[in-house]
Amino acid sequence: MTTANKPVLCLGEALIDVVIRGEESAEHVGGSPLNVASVLANLDRPALIGAWWGKDRHGKLIEDFAAEHKVGVVPGSNGAFKTSLAYALLDELGRARYEFDLTWEVPPLPHPGDIAHLHTGSLAATLEPGGSAVLQAVKDFAAQGTVSYDPNARPAIMESPEKVIGRIEEIVALSDVVKASDEDLAWLYGEETPVEEVMRRWSKLGPGLVVVTRGPWGSYARLAAERDMLVVDPLTIDVVDTVGAGDSFMGGLLSGLLDAGFLGSIEAKARLREARWSEILPALHRGTVTSGLTVSKAGAYAPSATEVADVVKSDPKLAS
Repeated sequence: MTTANKPVLCLGEALIDVVIRGEESAEHVGGSPLNVASVLANLDRPALIGAWWGKDRHGKLIEDFAAEHKVGVVPGSNGAFKTSLAYALLDELGRARYEFDLTWEVPPLPHPGDIAHLHTGSLAATLEPGGSAVLQAVKDFAAQGTVSYDPNARPAIMESPEKVIGRIEEIVALSDVVKASDEDLAWLYGEETPVEEVMRRWSKLGPGLVVVTRGPWGSYARLAAERDMLVVDPLTIDVVDTVGAGDSFMGGLLSGLLDAGFLGSIEAKARLREARWSEILPALHRGTVTSGLTVSKAGAYAPSATEVADVVKSDPKLAS
């Protein structure tokens, strides 16, 4: 089986987002790793979700959602006592604050040789008992291929930076691609710590590519082989809400890097560490487009390859 035919394994929580805006509420299937898997699958990249939900009404919603988005499910992912819930409380600007009711364990995973790439992050990397199993999976997959990571800080579950920073930096050091938001970094390292300083710190730990998304200010990126940081402008678009925006950026970015041969094998890992901006920029632009399309819709919307292609067609510089 070639790398192109092997699925990306997205390891972590799949749950129900209960989105609350004022007096209104709505249920959406979500969870950061499942959102990333959905974006990848919608962009024609085979994807699997390895998660932990229950055999209940909410679990059925997740399974139906995965099937609709052509995301495969790792057997045993439905072994939880009940399906986890995340309450997204939206302010007047559409920004989300989260509260959680969840449990997390890791189902038996496929052999690394059967997987193109491992993506993980969010609550799954730090919430026990599953967090330690995620760390072991990252070690196993990093030894044979490539890994990406999104810390996706959630203070309501992680409690304090001191409790999670060691685990987060351990996984950063094992990863090839790390993506975080400026809000993640502000919580983890303090509001006074410049984003650029954290990016330099993480780059020195080992990743080939570190990206920080900054909402209306676009994204910052650092490559191992480049001296200077790159600033990527955001897509100009009307924002409905920001639910799933970072996950959509990650899915688009991974799709672009996989297509360009910078993820998926030990050889790809080495290529990424030697890559130049001209080679990586199309993948960063794809992440920008996918996240822009997501924030134009309600909930964690996963854009299609056709939608992305239409945006790029209207602005050809996004293809390079």
